[in-house]
Amino acid sequence: MGRAIKSAGLLQWLGLALLILVVDQITKVLILVYYHPGEVTVLTDFLNIVRVHNRGAAFSFLAGADGWQRWFFVGIGVASALFIIYMLRTHAGQRLFCFALTCILGGAIGNVVDRLLHGYVVDMVDFHVGRWHFPAFNVADSAITLGVIFLLLDELLRVRRSRA
Repeated sequence: MGRAIKSAGLLQWLGLALLILVVDQITKVLILVYYHPGEVTVLTDFLNIVRVHNRGAAFSFLAGADGWQRWFFVGIGVASALFIIYMLRTHAGQRLFCFALTCILGGAIGNVVDRLLHGYVVDMVDFHVGRWHFPAFNVADSAITLGVIFLLLDELLRVRRSRA
């Protein structure tokens, strides 16, 4: 594939990652401006909007550590972003694969920005059933989750094609 085509493909994916990042950051700014920590707005019987500061990773993993985790997770996020950009450059023709990686990239950068600016990730979506609450999450987390789902789908389709 020509260099110009690869560059155009990469720019398309980076543009989508930027869109995910912007939407993520706008929602977080709105939460930071209009909500106090712990404040809750009940939307439905199973969905709330909250303001949560997550100093850990997924499911608040390492949230209680002494602060070193901030830079650890920033490092992982930056390394992941660089690796994903490399993968986007080298697999430009694989649209589903690149879409999945782009979702993960936009989400990872969104959470890295939070850690750099605030020292924590701003979460705001609270799903619950009765008293059981799924850990609060944000747009970046949703993009990462969608990216992983599409990566799994891409792999399943690849295996299916190889058997045909």
